[in-house]
Amino acid sequence: MDTDTDTGDYAAQVRQEREEKDEFFGEHPRSPIPGERREGFDGLSYYDVDPALRFEVELEPFDDPEEITVETTQDGQQTYLEAGTFELSVGGETVTLTAFRPPGGEGRLWLPFRDATSGEETYPAGRYLDLEEPDDRTETGAWVVDFNRAYNPFCAYADAYECPLVPTDNWLDVPVRAGERAPST
Repeated sequence: MDTDTDTGDYAAQVRQEREEKDEFFGEHPRSPIPGERREGFDGLSYYDVDPALRFEVELEPFDDPEEITVETTQDGQQTYLEAGTFELSVGGETVTLTAFRPPGGEGRLWLPFRDATSGEETYPAGRYLDLEEPDDRTETGAWVVDFNRAYNPFCAYADAYECPLVPTDNWLDVPVRAGERAPST
């Protein structure tokens, strides 16, 4: 954990990002929330920021990454390259999550997951994290896996969007009470 997470700066930064996202969802013409539902929109629902659910962790790359096809919410398919795995401790349990490289996504990874809150407290199909290539933002040069920034895909807000489904390897048995909660719109 870096020094930003040891102070109130980290939580304040996450809260600021959330306020900006709420403003986008409530006012921007490209918001995933249909126009007729934006009038009563008063922000997304989030878990409290929990610095213990922010990890700096090494990616264990696959020796021979495979291309996988992921089903989507609209009965389509999308292709990703398996990049490697992250091993983390969530709620006292060690979990392994596979990260994927999206097409044209050099320097970025997509980390979708479902957990024990899916369908109860969070969006049933799961949530996503977008990860940036490590740089000097961390003390170790490791990837930052921050569940406080977990978000719902746009298809959680409107059927017009097609979203990739979480591969079963990333279905966790533990609850991850961080990031966005189930949409209330």
